[in-house]
Amino acid sequence: MKSREDDALTEKIREVHERSRQTYGSPRVHAELRTLGIRCGRKRVERLMRKAGLRGCMSGKRKGTASRANRAVPAEDLVKRNFRATEADKVWLADITYVATGEGFLYVAFILDAHSRRIVGWAMESHLRTELVVDAKGSGRWA
Repeated sequence: MKSREDDALTEKIREVHERSRQTYGSPRVHAELRTLGIRCGRKRVERLMRKAGLRGCMSGKRKGTASRANRAVPAEDLVKRNFRATEADKVWLADITYVATGEGFLYVAFILDAHSRRIVGWAMESHLRTELVVDAKGSGRWA
């Protein structure tokens, strides 16, 4: 009896997993099953997914993308943590982010005007090297 129930639940788990494009792990599959009105334990879903060979897309620890060298000194804080600007082009903010793709990471650097909140420069590359930031600075209206 339990075996038939597990088989039926495994089929529902497969459906939810396929609808998520095989990205959902057991916690999300369990939550989706609850939304559909199917009551079962989280550990049961985990066990059945493992038995069926179903896994979410994130596994293992996240890997850091950058680290500062031991002797490197951080850049001086020229705005003293005051990010409010009274006029355009007085304070620019910059950041780098990354997006996981099927072919690896895509790194995006952008520069934002603190007053207008407009992006004044950006660049994207498959690497996280200095050229990425230099290209972002070179793409804006001041180039």
